[in-house]
Formats: sequence, structure tokens, C-alpha cells
Amino acid sequence: MHALDVLGDPVRRRILELLADGELSAGEVGSVVQAEFGISQPAVSQHLRVLREQGFATVRPEGTRRLYAVDPRGPRQASEWLSPFERFFTPKLDALGTELARGRRQRRLAAERAAPSPPLPTTATPLPKED
Repeated sequence: MHALDVLGDPVRRRILELLADGELSAGEVGSVVQAEFGISQPAVSQHLRVLREQGFATVRPEGTRRLYAVDPRGPRQASEWLSPFERFFTPKLDALGTELARGRRQRRLAAERAAPSPPLPTTATPLPKED
């Protein structure tokens, strides 16, 4: 199976997103994925097996639990396959970043113009007290 075939499945992508934040037990992965995708525990186990066999996840036993983590070999293989194509999308992503920054700046400037000016501090001397 090719790395992009592994990543083509939304359930496996979601599992990798979860594991990117750190090691999780099979049960923790299963509870999130089952709730989000409405699939059975055996189906989650099958996806974990594919990720393991294709070099995207590692597993280690800890007592009765199985802890999964991202294996960097799989994402690296996908990245290496995609790198020759970066010239097609990198400039467009850079342009998108520029447009997003421009929009944030315009919104910030508009908010600053719309906000009331803070009162100026006064340096008046207090009036003397009358007896």
C-alpha cells in the first residue's frame, strides 16, 4: 500500500492527528474515532493495524494496554513523494498567507479607527479647600 493510500482514508488521517499530540492507548483512540465516525471497535483496530503495518504508527505494550504513537517513517515517505510537486502549490500557499495577513491588518486598522480614543490625562492642579 502506498503512503497516500494510507492517508486517503479519513479515519486513518484522524487517528494520526490524535497521535500527533502524543502517545494514546488503543481505547483512547477508539473512543474518539468511534464517536466521530460511528464505526465499531474492530474497525478502529483494523485502521490501527494498517497504520502500524505501513509504518505510520508504532505500538508498545504497557500492562494490558497498547500504546500507539506516530512512526515518523510513514509521514516522511509521504512527504518525500509529494516534495517534487511542491513547486505547484507552494507559491499559491505563500500568496494565500499574504492575503490572510493583509485581511488581518485591515480588520485591525478598522477596529482601531472605530474604537473611541482614550481620554487624555489632565495635569490640572487641585483647587484649594475652603474652610
